[in-house]
Amino acid sequence: MTEPVVVTGGTGELGRQVVRRLVSAGREVRLVSRRPRPAADHEPYGWATADLMSGDGLRDALAGAGTVVHCAGRHRPGEDVAAARTLLAAAQATAVGHLVSISIVGIDRIPFGYYRGKVEIERAIAGSGVPYTILRTTQFHELLRTILALAARAPVMPVPDLRFQPIDAGAVAARLVELAGSPPEGRVADLGGPETHALTDLARAYLTRTGRRRPILPLRLPGAAVAAFRRGEHLAPDHPTDGPTFVDHLAAVADPRSTRYGGGR
Repeated sequence: MTEPVVVTGGTGELGRQVVRRLVSAGREVRLVSRRPRPAADHEPYGWATADLMSGDGLRDALAGAGTVVHCAGRHRPGEDVAAARTLLAAAQATAVGHLVSISIVGIDRIPFGYYRGKVEIERAIAGSGVPYTILRTTQFHELLRTILALAARAPVMPVPDLRFQPIDAGAVAARLVELAGSPPEGRVADLGGPETHALTDLARAYLTRTGRRRPILPLRLPGAAVAAFRRGEHLAPDHPTDGPTFVDHLAAVADPRSTRYGGGR
């Protein structure tokens, strides 16, 4: 437990909370970011500037690490997979003892391009020879809040007729920290939020929180991926967290109208 824990994506929505919890637990932490450390940042963790796409600085960032918690992600599936492969190559070269990676519930059951990339990443991790743990979770509160904030900009609020089980990023971070302190387990049980609701119901809660009135237009969208969402392939009803709920999240957000992911804090 004396070796540093490296956190990729340590400045992102999830990574920040993983870093905070590791520091609170007394672990030595090294945050990895593409950007240099801000001059005003004097928090008690290390900082390594490295690029997961090119690999520049990555071996130095991982040097001496016992565990790597991989929270970094990219919106384009090809880049996401390439970054993960670069990380795995550096982890192999530096003899990392445990790679903990975040993933998404249902990626192997929903024919969606971004999810296919996540499946490829999981397979690459499993075949890398690096001891690993993979945790799949449902969608974060912040993601659904951002989607609803964008939809609420229209006079009529269009909302897909689907159900979701949103989860608090802090609850996910707590589980990742727990896994980082345990031996590698392969793929562990999925983790979902405390409640499952129709997105239209979450939209009503969002409108109430923001004090706006909008007609909500349920959208029944076509396609195989949407059909898989409609079947609930993205849910984890047997593995809910205790909270917070989506309504709790909305109550805690400083600017729920922000349409920037993470901009509601």
